[in-house]
Amino acid sequence: MQNGIAVLDFGGQYAHLIANRVRRLRVYSEVFRPDVDATAVNGYSGLILSGGPASVYDPDQPAFNRAHLKTGLPVLGLCYGHQLVCRELGGEVARGDIREYGSAELRIQSTTGLFAGMESSQVVWMSHGDVVGRLPEGFEVLGATEDCATAAVGDARRNVYGLQFHPEVAHTARGMDILDNFLNICKAPRTWTMANYVETATKEIQERVGRKRVFLLVSGGVDSSVAFALFNRAIGPERVLGLHINNGFMRKGESAEVSDALTSEGFENLIVEDATQAFLLSTEGVVEPEEKRLAVGRAFLEVKDRVLARMELDSDGWLLGQGTLYPDTIESGGTEHAAVIKTHHNRVDAVEELIARGLVIEPLAHLYKDEVRELGIALGLPPHLIWRQPFPGPGLSVRCLCSRGDGADTPQAEAEEAARDIAVRAGLGLRLLPLKSVGVQGDFRTYAHPAVVWGEANWEVLEDVSTRVTNAVSAINRVVYLLAPSALPELKLKRAFLTQSRLDLLRAVDALAMAALEREGLSKTVSQMPTVLLPLTSDGVAETVVLRPVETPDFMTARFSALPFDFVRKLAREILDVGGVEAVFYDVTHKPPGTVEWE
Repeated sequence: MQNGIAVLDFGGQYAHLIANRVRRLRVYSEVFRPDVDATAVNGYSGLILSGGPASVYDPDQPAFNRAHLKTGLPVLGLCYGHQLVCRELGGEVARGDIREYGSAELRIQSTTGLFAGMESSQVVWMSHGDVVGRLPEGFEVLGATEDCATAAVGDARRNVYGLQFHPEVAHTARGMDILDNFLNICKAPRTWTMANYVETATKEIQERVGRKRVFLLVSGGVDSSVAFALFNRAIGPERVLGLHINNGFMRKGESAEVSDALTSEGFENLIVEDATQAFLLSTEGVVEPEEKRLAVGRAFLEVKDRVLARMELDSDGWLLGQGTLYPDTIESGGTEHAAVIKTHHNRVDAVEELIARGLVIEPLAHLYKDEVRELGIALGLPPHLIWRQPFPGPGLSVRCLCSRGDGADTPQAEAEEAARDIAVRAGLGLRLLPLKSVGVQGDFRTYAHPAVVWGEANWEVLEDVSTRVTNAVSAINRVVYLLAPSALPELKLKRAFLTQSRLDLLRAVDALAMAALEREGLSKTVSQMPTVLLPLTSDGVAETVVLRPVETPDFMTARFSALPFDFVRKLAREILDVGGVEAVFYDVTHKPPGTVEWE
């Protein structure tokens, strides 16, 4: 039996992140289905109920074993879990008058218990539409925000608490302290370390692989590099083969850099395959983001099979290794009750079929980016591999938006008018863009219009406008700011697909942006800065670029990065000089409501 925290997973985007954060506080944690028998948590010190995409009043809400609330263990409900606890104990939950996504100010009424040692005002991270309207008997309000009167509640006598916000995400400023206080309430022992995980993962790989070998797709990013090192350690390099595929969607010169970096670190069991044309053919004429991701994922497996056949390797003697992290799994709808946000290339249907047949091994599948970097340090990888900026498996294919140019994505006039009213009050102009991007709101995928704003403003004003617009107008999940030119062109959608010329343009702009970050010493200020190409034009030829710098340790939530204005305006002018670009935007959207990538 484990003395630790049991997390009940209702399909929320952050369910396993809760377990991650608990482990960060050196307490063992494990994730369970919410309908698991209560005896499964015997010996645990406390329970945390996760968020989820459902509403507690939905007829098809996730099954929940109510016996968990009768064990006498301390309980902490988060978001959906908070609403469920309150309803199960006699309170009421209803649709809120306003949705809350992103940053909010929590006014704490009692700085004891969960909030011991804190100031009475705290920044917290919200992602909800429902609210607790009436509290159960014995509960009291512990904190409120401007739009949620029951943002923190609890019954100290029973040690049962509920938080409408997410303390587990990095952008709740004192979230770790709140969780730490709950662990103190639980009297949970602090015995968990990452060193334990290294040994556990090594043994699990050895047992799982047996006498087989591992064939690993190596992008060169931190995830696949750490997985590569871990497999080599666990079963030896003679039983591991790494394959780096140049899919034609890489950044400028990236495949050569990846090969040089890994071979220089002694990874001699790596081969490189140029499959540019195969991937371009697989995505020819594809516009819809999910279809594009699925096509890229299938192409990876087809190229892998081709290489295996050419090398005359017996596929029955191999497992497919992947550096999949938990965010990939959860955003792909990979746990029960979780909504699909976007299907990652390592979670397409063909991979899921291999997983079902027991032919895939993923030693990092329950980790987050910060933990993977810590694991990489433990394995002795050099800093330039561990701290390399993340790059999605589908590469520039999901940063080069496509369109048939048929006007199918015409914005709603009512939504534009409502959003413009908010922007005007801040002295800004606003217009909706005639295309859509992927977002995540209330644990659901959204596919909605971005709004572009322009005018004199600082980052604080832009953050406020972005938050207010996306909270108030459901048809908008992202806000961008016009950096250049000084006046917004009359942009319209044009017919555009994934072509070599568009990818080369994006590669050139991305290389310029990455070099500028490095030159100004800002590359470690941001966690990632996607450069996005939009098929928006005024002359039918030139296109539009979006800069999307974010700050995040785990990529489950993110803040847009407020880089120096002088720097970004200079960079925007340099991008316009590249040729083929007529406008440059800066994405001022947090996650939620906008995902880090646009597709």
